[in-house]
Amino acid sequence: MSLTAMGSLPVDLEKALNGCANGDRLALRQIFDQEAGKLIAVAQRIVRRRELAEEVVQDAFIRIWTHAHQYRSDSGSARGWIYAIVRNRALNLLRDGRREHVVEDVETLRDDQQADEIMAAWHRLDRNSRLYECLGSLEDTKRQGILMAYVGGYSHGEIAGRLRIPLGTAKSWIRRGLSALRECLA
Repeated sequence: MSLTAMGSLPVDLEKALNGCANGDRLALRQIFDQEAGKLIAVAQRIVRRRELAEEVVQDAFIRIWTHAHQYRSDSGSARGWIYAIVRNRALNLLRDGRREHVVEDVETLRDDQQADEIMAAWHRLDRNSRLYECLGSLEDTKRQGILMAYVGGYSHGEIAGRLRIPLGTAKSWIRRGLSALRECLA
């Protein structure tokens, strides 16, 4: 029997699934430790984005935990059962994403109207004010992020979604923009 990269014996996935069915959290942990990296790679090939692949695998492990009692060895290997769950979750995410695009089209009109109102708030500022000047000196994306947060009341996640950027990028744009505003206003 070969050793895994961690230096321990490979987990018997069938036994681990039986353990999960009996409420053994260590069994789920063993499956996760052995398979999570490969499962993320499989999901990422389907959904094309690392953060979505991680979500898929997280959802899959919840399903593995709650449905382990449904696994039957006469229907296929434990590994095949686990990977099928990940694959199905990834495909479901893609299908749900397509449905969201249809809803987005309807909501885009509302978002565009709200974006116009947010930008109008900036343009209504006194053009001779220091705040107007400092906001005007920011890159468009940073200014837009700050205005969406502080005028529109959007969360960082909503801003990231509306601007179609990663959450971390939205947070850093706003953080850097606020820092530049503070310096400018000081």
